Amino acid sequence: MADDESSDPKDFVRSIVAADVEAKKGGGRVATRFPPEPNGALHIGHAKAIALNFSIAEEFGGTCNLRFDDTNPGTEGVEHVEAIIEDVKWLGYDWGDRLFFTSNYFEQLYGFAVELIEKGLAFVDDQDAEAMRANQGSLTDPGTNSPWRDRSVEENLDLFQRMRAGEFEEGERVLRAKIDMASPVLTLRDPIMYRVQKSHHHRTGDEWPIYPMYDFAHGQSDAIEEITHSLCSIEFVGHRPLYDWFVEALGFEKQPRQIEFARLNLTHTVLSKRYLRKLVEGGHVSGWDDPRMPTLRGLRRRGYTPEAIREFCAGIGLTTRDNTIELARLEHSIRQDLNLRAPRVMGVLRPLKVVIENFPEDEVDELDAVNNPEDESMGVRKVPFSREIYIERDDFMEDPPKKFFRLGPGREVRLRYAYFITCVDVIKDADGNVVELRCTYDPETRGGDAPDGRKVKGTLHWVSAQHALPAEVRLYEPLFAEEQPGALDEGADILDQLNPDSLEVIEDARVEPSLAGAEPGLGCQFERLGYFCVDPDSTADQLVMNRTVTLRDTWAKMAKREKK
Repeated sequence: MADDESSDPKDFVRSIVAADVEAKKGGGRVATRFPPEPNGALHIGHAKAIALNFSIAEEFGGTCNLRFDDTNPGTEGVEHVEAIIEDVKWLGYDWGDRLFFTSNYFEQLYGFAVELIEKGLAFVDDQDAEAMRANQGSLTDPGTNSPWRDRSVEENLDLFQRMRAGEFEEGERVLRAKIDMASPVLTLRDPIMYRVQKSHHHRTGDEWPIYPMYDFAHGQSDAIEEITHSLCSIEFVGHRPLYDWFVEALGFEKQPRQIEFARLNLTHTVLSKRYLRKLVEGGHVSGWDDPRMPTLRGLRRRGYTPEAIREFCAGIGLTTRDNTIELARLEHSIRQDLNLRAPRVMGVLRPLKVVIENFPEDEVDELDAVNNPEDESMGVRKVPFSREIYIERDDFMEDPPKKFFRLGPGREVRLRYAYFITCVDVIKDADGNVVELRCTYDPETRGGDAPDGRKVKGTLHWVSAQHALPAEVRLYEPLFAEEQPGALDEGADILDQLNPDSLEVIEDARVEPSLAGAEPGLGCQFERLGYFCVDPDSTADQLVMNRTVTLRDTWAKMAKREKK
């Protein structure tokens, strides 16, 4: 692959495409495609491929198709097709009228297979899967020809037509390409082109009892659509010779070029669809859209924006060598994005009641609060202040250490946007637990500043007890405790690496009334706590908030250290 990389390995794909355009290959045009299999939800790794294919097409004035590789009906369905279309649109990409399905080409692909049989380049094999594996050979030993490899063209045509007619059962016969069982490239050792599979297809129904294999269908679908650059992940590098062999054997005038790039790996995350399906089907997560999942649906429900995901994909670059990206890098992208767009609100996760003894009982003070200090156009909102408020339980200590600058007996702190308050009494229950604080406020400090110039070191967020909305808050941590959960020892189970603390549910949180009636998906920053969004489980009586990410940016600190 070294000859494919440019001097800038993070952008070698664009260098290849640019060189092809300059050399007028394919007429100097660029056409890419994103070919998902509709058997599950798209994840952040797919987002990298989506962003690459669509951005390459846009940058070079070309087109990008969305084509579903629907050749395995046993695991595929229309619900996945609809979800994938929604996800790609949500990411911000548009394929216009170029929505295709491999099933569009089933008749053509069948005709291509017949053509290869007629050329003596394909045959029907009666061996079962076990025998074919045994005869495949190894990296050092050649394979063994099938006993049925030298059938006549007429017999192969007859058997293949009967396969299509549904005469044979699954596993009874396959169609294989006739290439070279001694080839050092394992994928060229007479690969399977068609297998019998009597499954109902979500688009073609029961019309086809045979289906093409990916390696046969993919390149020919690219050629039919006149794709110029077939961009795929690095595990297909060994399949490239077969990709090229098929399109050359069938004599396509415009042959697409396959280019491979390293797939995305994230710490504390698995991106194997098999593992993700295991999590869903085993009930270890609530579904494909569980906010702990790396799926686009899960990330969207958690509060990630398409802009943040696109920035992340652009920032990690492209290589041909596997590497693992820190999860903190993805979290940095969403922090940077939400810092600019998310309105600020105040919420208290673990409420501790505070009674302000010298504030009038029936009075409500409407205070101005800045919606977003990064964007003045977002204006201000009114926050109600009353005699009884809630603060965060962690913001009070009865016997605080020296560097604890929040509230304690006799201490004065600032309430965000409001007043200075001083703790004058601590109320406890029979077990000695603090249940309420008694405080006084300085009415001269409205807005958070003292006219006499005195300073306080602590500023606390709060909500009015009378006006606050009840909320269930879900706090998320990485789904896997291990940094690289996919690196399993032999016999180990991926489920053994699940993080038991990946979800914490707080049922009695309080948030300011500005969130009343908020629609699912609305994102905001809980001041001092992190970024949150409204979950679809919310009702008219009960807000449910998902924590998108904390405020602490570990990636920014890591990048700063590396720069130094």
